[in-house]
Amino acid sequence: MVLLLVAAPFAIYPIFIMKVLCFALFACAFNLLIGYVGLLSFGHAAFLGAAGYITGHAAKVWGLTPELAIVAGVATSAVLGLVVGALAIRRQGIYFAMITLALAQMLYFFCLQAPFTGGEDGIQAIPRGRLFGLIDLSDMMTLYVVVVIIFLAGFLLIYRTIHSPFGQVLKAIRENEPRAVSLGYDVDRYKLVAFVLSAALSGLAGATKVLVFQLASLTDVHWAMSGEVVLMALVGGLGTIFGPVAGAVVIISLQNYLAQLGAWVTVVQGVIFVLCVLAFRRGIMGELGRLLKRPF
Repeated sequence: MVLLLVAAPFAIYPIFIMKVLCFALFACAFNLLIGYVGLLSFGHAAFLGAAGYITGHAAKVWGLTPELAIVAGVATSAVLGLVVGALAIRRQGIYFAMITLALAQMLYFFCLQAPFTGGEDGIQAIPRGRLFGLIDLSDMMTLYVVVVIIFLAGFLLIYRTIHSPFGQVLKAIRENEPRAVSLGYDVDRYKLVAFVLSAALSGLAGATKVLVFQLASLTDVHWAMSGEVVLMALVGGLGTIFGPVAGAVVIISLQNYLAQLGAWVTVVQGVIFVLCVLAFRRGIMGELGRLLKRPF
């Protein structure tokens, strides 16, 4: 994957690759929750969008440097994840999903009405600035390198989390929660930590996306964005390491190269969703891993 990321900007438009990487990190963060804990959140766009708005406001209005603006955005998503998670993990299944969706919609209407978000216009012309006061992010290749480093850092953090004792407990909760409780684990605490970590990494993806496109908009907090990340994780393969990355590549590529179809892109995505559910339930990487008899 690293070799592909090094070679990609010489063959593909860098902005497109950076968009894919931002959504790939978002999908990986979501997959940590649904693929390894078994919690389906329908409101994960709240963390992506909230971090985007705070990062954009901090960079444009407060004049913070990019790294401080990103930290502010990630911290906001982490705190928001702590609040939402503390309320949502009290329930399971569809009730958990509906609570996350309801709270995310509350944030959407807040962003629509709040004066600092710009309403339907969003926050535009967000300055990229200089990273650590030295690295000029207005240069496209420099920005690309920074985005790749952020993505790889987030990806490796998720990889390490999954393969740690903490990650093993999360898998135990997913497979048999009553059994994990009987072994003495505080299941709710583990769920909450995983939820906050997923929210923070989603915020990192949103903050990075804002610097790439210099725009924070309502699209990032809309319920449709929460649906898109579910589709990315499902297409790539739930509970796999590289699955969300593959899913993000497929979905973002479809949106980009089929843009001339307009609203029909949604229909194409729906057909892919149905095919995955009916025929390829393990997703791209899950099926590939089954054929090669090794995990991905």
